[in-house]
Amino acid sequence: MKTVIEPFRIKSVETIRMTTKEERIEALEKAHYNLFLVKGEDVLIDLLTDSGTGAMSSAQWAGIMIGDETYAGSKSFFNFQDTIKDIFRFEHILPTHQGRAAEKILFSVVGGEGKSIPNNTHFDTTRANIEASGAKAVDLVVPEGLKPMEVHPFKGNMDTKALENFMIETGAENIPLCMLTITNNSGGGQPVSMANVKEVKRICNKYDIPLYIDACRFAENAWFIKTREKGYENKTPLEITREFFSYADGCTMSAKKDALVNIGGFLCLNDGEIAQECKNLLILTEGFPTYGGLAGRDLEAIAIGLREVLEEDYLEYRIRSTAFLGEKIKKIGIPIIDPPGGHAVYIDAKALYPHIPPLEYPGQALACELYIEAGVRGVEIGSVMFGYIDKETGEEVPSKMELVRLAIPRRTYTQSQIEYVIEAIENVYKRRTEAKGLKMTYQASALRHFSAHFEPLK
Repeated sequence: MKTVIEPFRIKSVETIRMTTKEERIEALEKAHYNLFLVKGEDVLIDLLTDSGTGAMSSAQWAGIMIGDETYAGSKSFFNFQDTIKDIFRFEHILPTHQGRAAEKILFSVVGGEGKSIPNNTHFDTTRANIEASGAKAVDLVVPEGLKPMEVHPFKGNMDTKALENFMIETGAENIPLCMLTITNNSGGGQPVSMANVKEVKRICNKYDIPLYIDACRFAENAWFIKTREKGYENKTPLEITREFFSYADGCTMSAKKDALVNIGGFLCLNDGEIAQECKNLLILTEGFPTYGGLAGRDLEAIAIGLREVLEEDYLEYRIRSTAFLGEKIKKIGIPIIDPPGGHAVYIDAKALYPHIPPLEYPGQALACELYIEAGVRGVEIGSVMFGYIDKETGEEVPSKMELVRLAIPRRTYTQSQIEYVIEAIENVYKRRTEAKGLKMTYQASALRHFSAHFEPLK
């Protein structure tokens, strides 16, 4: 069959409040043209993020009911721990309330002034937690990863030549660990190949540097390896995942992505000494090590979700439904990161709005246009999120790419709703030459995109 159907039936629904264009303009003005500040009830199709916005299964809801809320040593924790050990094969498992808490704990222990941490591309919270420790976050994605319309099967790969040069120039003693983000969120949800992680591991071993994985979308990455990398077509997603993580010394994960839950995360380590330091900090900031800021019911739902996400029927549907959106808008003429990623479609706002310079935030302008047109909320991933003020010159430095991410929540929206999104994008595309940029009128010192204020330029 050509049509890939959803491998589930809808059992419960949530009403969407329909809005008019006038209501959306008013809501956007009140939110200072920052879609993070728009109320959820004023959004029709919410593609702001795929983090914690998916629908849980009936098995997960059943798990919620049997969650063990014992403070120390609950049955739900041991189920959670055993599931993670079975899939990822790490020695020490620390639950956290979400992924950024795992990052905060890890980099508080291994980061610090004078240290640098390379990655294919750090996402926003990873970069912020590294920099908050005083360390430097360095992106070393392959050149193809910075060319939106250049097709490559693994645009999320680390540039291994650049990585080795970086290690030589920086000195291994100043690099506490190397990271790989799978899939590469900031680079368009693009996957990392098995060959690439092997080579990254070889280089890390050469300089005695541990390798950690940002595992948020590990199952989606495994599916891309299965369908794109020779020799893995007959492997299961679980087998691919186990091999991939066998090259790592630890990982951080936001369970709000590929564990199919609304809250939670974890930190995994093999180094017992670092694990003990992290555990001590976990107790201080999150809670006792057998719950780590989560209820027992959350631990139970994560354990179930980590199994469900590796089901092949689910992964085929997930990747195909994302590709459906990307392929349709590409045919209209919309420039996207090609091929579409696993969890989102990324529109190249710089190419769509060539008349808007980077520091007038073309991505933010496009995101606002989509919301006004149809109540569709995406997110800017460009100079708002990754631009910064140069400490020496005081000048703002733009991002290398200006993107708008349309992140698709897992098991949440129907095909007709996605077709509605396609119509909205086409309407915005037709009046693309009329779009105006924005001026930033307020920004926080870190993660400014969450709370920044803007006003339209005349």
